[in-house]
Amino acid sequence: MLAAPPRAARFLSPRPRARPRARPALPRDGRMADVIVLAATPIGNLGDASRRLVETLETAPVVVAEDTRTTAHLLRALGVENRPQLLALHEHNERTRAVEIVELARDTDVVVLTDAGMPGISDPGYVLVEAAIAAGVGVTALPGPSAVLTALVLSGLPTDRFAFEGFLPRKGRAGALAALAGEQRTLVFFEAPHRIAAALADLRDAFGPDRRAAVCRELTKKFEEVARGTLAELADRYADGARGEIVLVVEGALARSADLPGAVAEVVARAAAGERLKDAASAVAAATGLGTRELYEAALQARRG
Repeated sequence: MLAAPPRAARFLSPRPRARPRARPALPRDGRMADVIVLAATPIGNLGDASRRLVETLETAPVVVAEDTRTTAHLLRALGVENRPQLLALHEHNERTRAVEIVELARDTDVVVLTDAGMPGISDPGYVLVEAAIAAGVGVTALPGPSAVLTALVLSGLPTDRFAFEGFLPRKGRAGALAALAGEQRTLVFFEAPHRIAAALADLRDAFGPDRRAAVCRELTKKFEEVARGTLAELADRYADGARGEIVLVVEGALARSADLPGAVAEVVARAAAGERLKDAASAVAAATGLGTRELYEAALQARRG
């Protein structure tokens, strides 16, 4: 889950709305369908809650929540008068509780929520769905707000092909980014605010300083910000960190226009002309789509003999 703002400011309330007429959440042949329902919740602005979400929560007998306190606040903020049984499902207990929740869903609808966005996307949910499918219990979803798609369309980068990479790894990051340096699809990452400076610096070093990117902060909230530029520019801008929930969108690599031997030769030639080997590798990597680390190590080997 993205780093959470203070609970009191979690949701931005829309204008008062009339309480919707209660009705079955998911009718099937005139009866309630006993299924697990993955329901997307607002990523910031409460006005993004769908009518289907509100109606489903009005009649839900059981709600499984990443944080039951946050969910209780959401129910109140949406004006939901129903008080379902609340069960906690988070990263520390998902595997042990999944079977219990699946068995519960054989007899009644179970609605699954995370603190924001769609369950299972960098949040609890996948293990539960896997267990439900294995047990033959139905699973459906109520679509809704997505930090990934919102950031992608606001980034100004290509949206026809993209890859969501979740949170940047804390360990082994250099190797993980080196493996992604040649990826031609637009890349979307989550990152915590206190690690954004290091993340941008690492991306700049791995992908090259001229790769385009966007830092999307506090999406749908009052202080929403989308900063666009090169990785070098954004690394400088956020060198002192940033606040709020953050999604990083990074341009994919250009189609490879040079083979590795030719690119290595160019790196060696630029270094011989006085350019730092690391800078030369980064520049050639950005131009060819080859990995910076791959080029750097190959150029080192070529210079040795």
